[in-house]
Amino acid sequence: MTAPFSYVVKMAAATIETCHVACCANRTPNVVSWSRRGTIAFGTCNSVALYDPQERKVVALLSGHTNRVNAVQWVHREDYGPERHLVSAGSDHRLIVWEAQNETVLECKGHTGPVCAVDAIYMDNSQILVVSSASDSTVRLWLCTEAECLHTLSFGSGFMMDVSLARLPGSRVPILACGGDDSRVHLYVQSHGQLHKAMCLQGHEDWVRGVEWASIGGELLLASCSQDCLIRVWRLCAKSGTDARPEDDHTVIKMKEDVFEVKEKDVSSVFALSLETVLAGHENWVYGVHWQPPFYRGDELQQPLSLLSASMDKTMILWAPEEGSGVWVEQVRVGEVGGNTLGFYGCQMSVDGSMIVAHAFNGALHLWCKDQDRKGEWRPGVVISGHFNAVQDLSWDPEGEFILSVGADQTTRLFTPWRKHDSQQATWHEISRPQIHGYDMQCLATVGRFQFVSGADEKVLRVFQAPRNFVENFANISGTSKEQLLTSSDSANLPEGASTPALGLSNKAVFQGKILKTCEDEKQFNSVSDQYQESYFHPLNMTEPPPEDHLLQNTLWPEVQKLYGHGFEMFCLASDSARTVVASACKASKAEHASILLWSTSTWRQLQTLPYHTLTVTQMAFSPDAQHLLAVSRDRTWSLWRRHPTTPDNPAEPQFSLYAHTEKDTSIHSRIIWSCDWSPDGKYFVTSSRDKKVVFQHLGSLVPQKPAQTHDNCSSIRATGRKNTSR
Repeated sequence: MTAPFSYVVKMAAATIETCHVACCANRTPNVVSWSRRGTIAFGTCNSVALYDPQERKVVALLSGHTNRVNAVQWVHREDYGPERHLVSAGSDHRLIVWEAQNETVLECKGHTGPVCAVDAIYMDNSQILVVSSASDSTVRLWLCTEAECLHTLSFGSGFMMDVSLARLPGSRVPILACGGDDSRVHLYVQSHGQLHKAMCLQGHEDWVRGVEWASIGGELLLASCSQDCLIRVWRLCAKSGTDARPEDDHTVIKMKEDVFEVKEKDVSSVFALSLETVLAGHENWVYGVHWQPPFYRGDELQQPLSLLSASMDKTMILWAPEEGSGVWVEQVRVGEVGGNTLGFYGCQMSVDGSMIVAHAFNGALHLWCKDQDRKGEWRPGVVISGHFNAVQDLSWDPEGEFILSVGADQTTRLFTPWRKHDSQQATWHEISRPQIHGYDMQCLATVGRFQFVSGADEKVLRVFQAPRNFVENFANISGTSKEQLLTSSDSANLPEGASTPALGLSNKAVFQGKILKTCEDEKQFNSVSDQYQESYFHPLNMTEPPPEDHLLQNTLWPEVQKLYGHGFEMFCLASDSARTVVASACKASKAEHASILLWSTSTWRQLQTLPYHTLTVTQMAFSPDAQHLLAVSRDRTWSLWRRHPTTPDNPAEPQFSLYAHTEKDTSIHSRIIWSCDWSPDGKYFVTSSRDKKVVFQHLGSLVPQKPAQTHDNCSSIRATGRKNTSR
């Protein structure tokens, strides 16, 4: 499940302003929709994000679902004006209709399984007709003014992967297309509030993943895509009285037409459907198709005959018929080359056709923009990014210029503000992905200007340091002095970048000589193994945030140290304000594994073991003056450790001893304590627990007693803090 990144906020007096929301699309096919206003709506975790690609920021988050959002669709108006309504569906079995002006919410309940696809059109009197498909093997038709389910189609043990609504040509009768796991496209027409089957389209040889209607020149075109790697385009048109029953003419070669009849207010109309073309170009499952929306050029409405498709082969293709022959051909192909990620789940296109976007299996949005200077050329665009699974921890840079975060998506990401030359407002973007791991990430602590320690679901701590290429690009994007950053980072000894071996978890440093050697070896292969170099790093000169493929391959940080000592998976980390000591703790069900380990950041040697807790230490925090270490645990207690003054005998290595603690029978908290922190002046610390209590404690109110017992040179002193000081 994806999780939006925590807000970066500015505080002034009594106001809080949201500066940035870092998030990505959920890993479902129908979760992105582009409006005529230019706003991209996509599901992220349990919310719907409204993203402005021009401003490059999330303008709103719509929260209402209680589980993952699987499908999002703008309700397009008949007059092709800006949309006023948005429909979303999720794994909570519900549909929600959002209204733009007053943000009213209308819920539709009835499905007994997660809803995977949704579409909607306006009916008479501005009523919204919504169709939804769910994993309960049903397709439901809703009239959303009263949240009423008009009709339910049951498909037994089958599933409909996508649905699309339109009106029959020259009629007000809705027609529904459903693509299913039976390799067929099912067509239904509405009559008297009920859905009646019109026909079934065969031709695909695997699951039909996407369907979409487009109205062009008084006719309807239906695009369907499948796991057979093919796209089929069908043409539906109204038949006149003379054409409805044509006589067989064996001298004319034409596509076979399937005819069906529709009755509307005692008037019968005949419609014919034929196969227009079959598009073959993708090399893997095709998950999504999308027609370019109609738009006004002057006072004239134009509907471009342009179809966009997205596939698991990591490409998007723009299809259009040739002007002379009318044969559908590939106009543009964009995507990624190489890497170890899966492909695209879906695609969307802006109204003017100048931008296209795809969302990938790892949640990332991939944006391409038409190059105005080079006709027919497309270039990657800057777009929002974020974790596609739960964010577990984050840490600010000591100078406050960027944020590092780790998540259960097994990545560490770096976000910083970027200000374009022609813009006064800065927008936050991901500019580096220092660590792409094989285990879920759990904790993080910065220990220098460009250095951090991270822990994952493994027993090892890993230390990373920024390479030279990142420092240079960070200076370009943030506007900081490059010379100043390189001077403070000891640039002479910095590697150029980092890469990960094919079967390894450690980022290996890549130096300038290695890059030159790799470039020379690419010109001539001496053996088969030379064709598959372990170093995939290529130095970049970036003036804007990089696209997803560069983030995956060229922004890694080299691993400089591994720290061993814990017996189970890492759980939390903390570093002091002087960046000289790092404290770490792992998962523990016994006291012998619940100890806190202290590490020196200068030698990366283990300094001390601090035993007290009996279960997992959930969070630690050093006081602002670095003289105290606070820890909270699953055992419902907290412990406070005090730093010994330095002596001439041992001036460099700090030592801590237990200064105060609580026990289960004296603790105010009655459940697991999840978090802790200090006030800026260091006089108070705060703990929060699952018992719904937040407790403030004054440091001066703690009255230490004489040592009761000793643990590895660490005194155990019981606190007799007065409860009347807690708030």
